[in-house]
Amino acid sequence: MNLFFNILRYAKPYKRFAVGHIISNVFFALFGTLSFVALMPMLDVIFEKEKVIPSTKPVYKGVSEIGHFAEDSLAFYMNEFTQGDKSKALVFVIILIIITFFLKNIFGYLANYFMVFLRNGVIRDIRNVVYEKILSLPLSYFSEQRKGDLIARVTGDVNDLQYSMLPVLELIVREPLTIIFTLVTMLIISAKLTLFVFIFIPIMGFIITKIGKSLKRKSDRVQKEQGLFLSTLEETLTGLRIIKGFNAEEKFNDHFQESTNRYYSFSNKLLNRQNLASPTSEFLGICMISIILWYGGNLIIGGDSTLFLDGSKFIVYIGLAYNILTPAKAISRGLVNVKKGGAAAERIHEIIDTPNPLMDSVNAVNKSGFAKNIVFNDISFKYEKEYVLKNFSLTINKGQTVALVGQSGSGKSTIANLITRFYDVNKGAILIDGQDIRELTTKSLRGLLGIVTQDAILFNDSIKNNLKLGNTNASEKDVIEALKVANAWEFVKDLPKGIETNIGDSGNKLSGGQKQRLSIARAVLKSPPIMILDEATSALDTESERLVQVALENMMKNRTSIVIAHRLSTIKNADIIVVLNKGEIVEQGKHNELIAKNGVYKKLVDMQSFE
Repeated sequence: MNLFFNILRYAKPYKRFAVGHIISNVFFALFGTLSFVALMPMLDVIFEKEKVIPSTKPVYKGVSEIGHFAEDSLAFYMNEFTQGDKSKALVFVIILIIITFFLKNIFGYLANYFMVFLRNGVIRDIRNVVYEKILSLPLSYFSEQRKGDLIARVTGDVNDLQYSMLPVLELIVREPLTIIFTLVTMLIISAKLTLFVFIFIPIMGFIITKIGKSLKRKSDRVQKEQGLFLSTLEETLTGLRIIKGFNAEEKFNDHFQESTNRYYSFSNKLLNRQNLASPTSEFLGICMISIILWYGGNLIIGGDSTLFLDGSKFIVYIGLAYNILTPAKAISRGLVNVKKGGAAAERIHEIIDTPNPLMDSVNAVNKSGFAKNIVFNDISFKYEKEYVLKNFSLTINKGQTVALVGQSGSGKSTIANLITRFYDVNKGAILIDGQDIRELTTKSLRGLLGIVTQDAILFNDSIKNNLKLGNTNASEKDVIEALKVANAWEFVKDLPKGIETNIGDSGNKLSGGQKQRLSIARAVLKSPPIMILDEATSALDTESERLVQVALENMMKNRTSIVIAHRLSTIKNADIIVVLNKGEIVEQGKHNELIAKNGVYKKLVDMQSFE
């Protein structure tokens, strides 16, 4: 139940809807009970029962006499209206029944009306909180998670809350009050019979609870399996070219079908157990009514004077007993749904409650500019057990272009991950203008940086919106200027809609070189003082590389740049070339100096047949 109350926390902003919902449900329950009670005078008229009508307006004498007071009041006012005419009395009673049912349904609609805003608001806020948390979590978290499973949590699990746990909000007031008002009325009509009914309510509750106990575990299996086949779907869409190229369609199809078959099996077990709750509660309720009919009927036939029941009262009493079944079934379904929704709530809260080791410190400061240098002060870092950077020290002065080279796995890209605070160093510190980057707000730190990665990551939107990602206030003229600097305007101007052209999912309507030049244009438009280029040309053909290299040189003018290079031809003119091997600096200097050393750098150059 703790998870349920955690979910209820999100209802606080919608208190006014909750109050409207509660008030409407109080009246719904009240008029729902009165609609049955109103049948009693109609039955009296039909069965021509002679009633003693008070000559004066009845006086309320206390709770113990409330039943007689209500009965006498109704008889008094009905006589005032009908003057003893039975036809008029029947009309009076029918109007009374219509009014009570009308008011019951009006308040039922109002309760649902307020609940729409409450429930949808809570779902929206939970989904927003989960998405916001996903955006804030470090990259290390996602390396251990399946994308499909995260998608399942934001979509499927939140929907499960909407249709399993949150409907219980409707039951908290309406159904208990309906049962309470009905039981109170039954007590007023016949306390002896009602006390007999109380024996069966705990038995019903116990059986329904037993049914619901295993639902949480079964629901958890269903949701995990949904995450698995969504992961397979996501991987399929991402790697479709490779799947087709290696004739692996059958393998992926088998994998997907195995998962959906398990999902089918788990869902069947879950839903069949869930569907058992409602008919079980109804059957138990009918058993209870049957026993009341047998017990009460025998007492009336035997002339038990302690019941104070006549035919019309007994029929209404049975109707009220049956009226308990609907809210009882709803409550039993609700309890079952809370168990089922508990698994979804757990999976959602796993994300929400995940600690973020890279959160800004309480005293984090905003840094608005870059004035002096970047210092890597004896840093060491490991992703898991082995250190990928060891005692790395380097100073990059403002305006310098520093290239990091080395074989794959030497720690080059890790430098980019650390300076952007995608990860934090295990030892040492990274300083910008003498300030540890852990003491800066993440937003202001990344505001100083422009990033161009090996994989040009673009979004399914227009060229203009892709470029404005880091500078939302840029004008159309600024966008075009950035495209010119990045050598991209030459192909963008020929597109059907120019900068308004949609580039498709991941920019797949463009070539690799065109996508990379748009990535550079995006960094140019942001206009940060520090540029990080992570193997920005390594995936390109020779012609595209030449165009991109010109764009990079244009971009790096008057900026501090950290260039992570695979193709050494692209960093020939760097101010400092740092050669890494197994996470340590083995050489550093200018191109010609390192060639003259005839060391590791020279071997790397020779391997690429570069002079």
